[in-house]
Amino acid sequence: MEREYKQGTKPGSGEWAVEARGLVKAFGANRAVDGVDLNVRAGTIYGVLGPNGAGKTTTIRMLATLLRPDAGSARIFGHDVAKESQIVRQLIGVTGQYASVDESLSATENLIIFSRLLGLGRAEARRKSAELLEEFGLTEAAKRPLKNFSGGMRRRLDLAASLIAQPPLIFLDEPTTGLDPRTRSQMWDTIRRLVNTGSTVVLTTQYLEEADQLADRIAVIDRGHVVAEGTVDELKASIGTSSLHLTVQQEADIELARQTIETVLKVQSNVSPEIGKITAPMADADLVTDLLIALREGGIRLAEVSVQKPTLDEVFLTITGHGVDEDAKSDAVEAARGKGERA
Repeated sequence: MEREYKQGTKPGSGEWAVEARGLVKAFGANRAVDGVDLNVRAGTIYGVLGPNGAGKTTTIRMLATLLRPDAGSARIFGHDVAKESQIVRQLIGVTGQYASVDESLSATENLIIFSRLLGLGRAEARRKSAELLEEFGLTEAAKRPLKNFSGGMRRRLDLAASLIAQPPLIFLDEPTTGLDPRTRSQMWDTIRRLVNTGSTVVLTTQYLEEADQLADRIAVIDRGHVVAEGTVDELKASIGTSSLHLTVQQEADIELARQTIETVLKVQSNVSPEIGKITAPMADADLVTDLLIALREGGIRLAEVSVQKPTLDEVFLTITGHGVDEDAKSDAVEAARGKGERA
């Protein structure tokens, strides 16, 4: 069922779903968001990466009209989030980090109530609820009290509720937190389906693989700033070259192999603690052919060889200077902010 929007609230045919300029939000002396700019093209998945406490959730809350910016501006499909908040709210859906379901009701009852609140008729609400329960693997538990649900099951139900009426723009704030790998993969398929059927998705996540798999473009936020932005390939390319990974069959050939690599590639190589393995930066992948010829002429037999691009993990570490889950204290700070941000 296509959601009906009030006159004047349908998204325009413009290129941008989100346009944010200089967004700022401070909590006391702490500037949680400090001049964030974002451009999200309509019909895409836009990933927002950052460690705990980086300002991801605060940024999403401002874009979703749940928190008023201290400075800057943002537009959703051309509508100002501060001046036209009622219109913006009809164009977006928001799924937060914590379940908003009622534990005293069953899964079916929760979804039917959400459906009715969104204007669906009784029969349509039941049909939509059954459809979503099946999609999220909850059909067998549909009538079970939520107090008997696992954390992952509650998370899946919360996600299902957010998709009852598919809006043009969906904010997913760490949507797969607490899900097992199989359910997370199913959620990825659901997110792709949402975009294929016309929605735009803004996704915050700490799972680097998730951003790599889903996002058309990624913004990396750290300490309230956007420190990098681009496609996955652009971000990977920004931190340097690809790397050669080579394993020799005979451990006695390691030194000769290392010398050959450095002569052909004109770089320094590293011998890995893993027996027989050598790694080296490789700016020009075309040199692989020359290297293989030189190794064969030197009588060096290989067990394995590959050229790999930098991973998103390496991108994140290089750009921010620390790991995505490094600061446990930041997690507590972000949770405290969340309590103070609710509107």
